[in-house]
Amino acid sequence: MPVTAVVGAQWGDEGKGKVIDTLAAHADVVVRYNGGNNAGHTIQNEHGTFRLHLLPSGIFHPAAQCVIGPGVVVNADVLLGEIDEVEGVGMPTVGRLWLDERAHLVFPYHIALDELEEVARGGAPHGTTKQGIWPVYSDKAARIGIRVGDLLEEGHLAEQVRFVAGRKTALFRGVYRHEQVDAETMLAACMHWADRLRPYITDTHPLMQEALRADRMILLEGQLGVMRDLDWGLYPYVTSSTTLPGGASSGAGIPPYRITRVLGIAKAYTTAVGSGPMPTELRGEIGDRIRELGQEYGATTRRPRRCGWFDGVAARFAAEVAGFTHLAVMKLDIFDTFDLVRIAVAYRLNGRTLHTVPHTAAMARVEPIYEDLPGWHASTHGARHLTDLPVEARAFLRRIEEIVGVPIAMIGVGAGRSDVIFTQEGIP
Repeated sequence: MPVTAVVGAQWGDEGKGKVIDTLAAHADVVVRYNGGNNAGHTIQNEHGTFRLHLLPSGIFHPAAQCVIGPGVVVNADVLLGEIDEVEGVGMPTVGRLWLDERAHLVFPYHIALDELEEVARGGAPHGTTKQGIWPVYSDKAARIGIRVGDLLEEGHLAEQVRFVAGRKTALFRGVYRHEQVDAETMLAACMHWADRLRPYITDTHPLMQEALRADRMILLEGQLGVMRDLDWGLYPYVTSSTTLPGGASSGAGIPPYRITRVLGIAKAYTTAVGSGPMPTELRGEIGDRIRELGQEYGATTRRPRRCGWFDGVAARFAAEVAGFTHLAVMKLDIFDTFDLVRIAVAYRLNGRTLHTVPHTAAMARVEPIYEDLPGWHASTHGARHLTDLPVEARAFLRRIEEIVGVPIAMIGVGAGRSDVIFTQEGIP
């Protein structure tokens, strides 16, 4: 059975939650491999609408084992809230949700530091979600982080907490003139988390190895997109983890050669939350129209997303860097009433034509070169086969395939689980 990495092909918020939820009906294991609760995956099913920030998006399929891998950073309060929400609609989690003991914990001081740094940047903020994600990854790299497994080692935990509290207090008081970090408050929180999370905490390595040996179907669920990758994204307007399939390998504990399929997820248009260049952004009536039709508001912050036409240059760049084998194009139905749709096929910069994504400062100056295609003025909602789509919609999708260089395997035509067209054998 294939191991499939699901990777964002744009700036994040592409619809990965819906794709994972759909594919998880056929999966044995679903693994979250990077990020934290700074981005959410929205799922609609018979139980309602859910915005999952830490739980794997396969959690609503009882046969799927769900893993939060060591590459994830965990806000325990957020995770517990999601567990309570899912169990509240009758979906059990104990015995099928596993939290790797190597994952790092997000503490209130991480969130405070995130907020203080955004304020310190003044008029040039990075537009973070202020969930403490970069500070906890920073601590992880500096080797002063506290991990999930430490919650079950009381003596070791107390020693770590007191050391870190002293370090953070010196930082907060000396640099930010902020209040101290209280070790006893931290320890009390840890005891609460340990009590609630104990049934889920484990070493997930044996579980993953058993799944690989048994040739089970594994889905690797990524957060955000290639344009937010720490190395290949538009730095510094990026996340603090690797969003590429290489990150899936390390963040889930799976050898790279075992990942046999990489499914890139894109929307029929482009969106972004936060700061940084976005060449196809539409500031005005059309952008507002896309936002309202697509309900483009951040799952974590509820901030309005920046909206624009499909950026074929960025999507092709993402496909090449991440090695997409297939593409999913979501929210095609948002364009059902548009007279025309546009695709950026190149950039213009200082009189030159670019067919790739340049470094951030240059990306901020590029002008998109568009190709216009006719709209279809017909409903795609309810389509279940490619031939059900209007001719113009099929031409739009075919042009995306040509520009990105990857075959489209899935097409989203609505918010529900069944609102998907599959176009390639083997998926799902």
